[in-house]
Amino acid sequence: MTIHRPSQPHHMTETLPFADLCLDCSALLSGADLTGPAWTKEAIALLTGDARRSADTHLVKPNFPGLPGIDIYFKDESTHPTGSLKHRLARSLFLYGICNGAIRQGTTLVEASSGSTAVSEAYFAQFLKLPFIAVMPRSTSPEKIAAIQRFGGRCAFVERAADIYDEAIRIAAETGGYYLDQFTFAERATDWRGNNNIAESIFDQMQGEVHPVPAWVVMSAGTGGTSATIGRYIRYRGLDTRLCVVDVEHSAFYDAYRTGNRDVTCSRGSRIEGIGRPRVEPSFLPAVIDHMIKVPDAASIAAMHVLSERLFRRVGGSTGTNFFGLCWIAACMMRTGETGSLVTLICDSGDRYASTYYDPGWLKANGIDLDPYRQRIEAFIDRGVDGL
Repeated sequence: MTIHRPSQPHHMTETLPFADLCLDCSALLSGADLTGPAWTKEAIALLTGDARRSADTHLVKPNFPGLPGIDIYFKDESTHPTGSLKHRLARSLFLYGICNGAIRQGTTLVEASSGSTAVSEAYFAQFLKLPFIAVMPRSTSPEKIAAIQRFGGRCAFVERAADIYDEAIRIAAETGGYYLDQFTFAERATDWRGNNNIAESIFDQMQGEVHPVPAWVVMSAGTGGTSATIGRYIRYRGLDTRLCVVDVEHSAFYDAYRTGNRDVTCSRGSRIEGIGRPRVEPSFLPAVIDHMIKVPDAASIAAMHVLSERLFRRVGGSTGTNFFGLCWIAACMMRTGETGSLVTLICDSGDRYASTYYDPGWLKANGIDLDPYRQRIEAFIDRGVDGL
């Protein structure tokens, strides 16, 4: 077979054997793996298997006698293999990078994280035999650092929380690796229409309950990705559920929501790991949020302690933020005589915070007094006393 080169003058047309047009036909015909499709296929199969085993977590329904007519549910994300809500996100980020061709066999992966996302990503990196480096504030809890290292990951520390982004970019460039960038890609990597995402799982599990369509879903801000997924799903399915997002001290999200200015920043890092951010992350979508509140750190940690006692196991600080926000919404419903169901998340286990939020010495050093908030929360959930 021959081919004419149209770029040549007509009188200079030459013919070439078709096989010469292939730079390495022998490798192609022998089935050699030139671009890594075999590894990609295997990696996706491994990640899909993990999703089948761990995607549907429990929906816990504690009894709070002070809230008649209001049913409270907690989607328990702490039961994932890596112990937090971020297990779903990490899997999605890996699939996103692999299917985009950015993650291949041997790619060094880098992430900017305050801990839980990096733990989950280290798990998946070890799963796929890929090097992993987590960039995080030096104040990150020792328990999270140890978990990352147990999964074979390495940690790089910065003094200021705001520096994690630039340092992650620098390390990825220096190693020829790939920056997973949860803060940009969280809302892009997750299929908000369904595909067993957290929103679909919540609403599927609520079927058959007294109030199967929640009046509100309450979610801390985090990267913005989970609230974006839930808010989009609610609109996509035409549900009457409203979304309340809760922010914490030293975090930019609430001010951005209130003012419409995405350029607001905070000079200090948040004490509630995983949800407070010094800048407005790209994954944060204010337009899908129905209401937003900001709570003191003492309220988040007090709510965490109260809920841990009621569930007979420890939960983390971001779960405390969720719980306090849920109590605030419940109080608003009681004032207007509204009934219905409220859903929020158990984001991770409190075992990761034994040396911080559960340590009286740490609380004292940070000037956090839990008692006033504990008393108000307990009075509310036990007797319906609205002091929130």
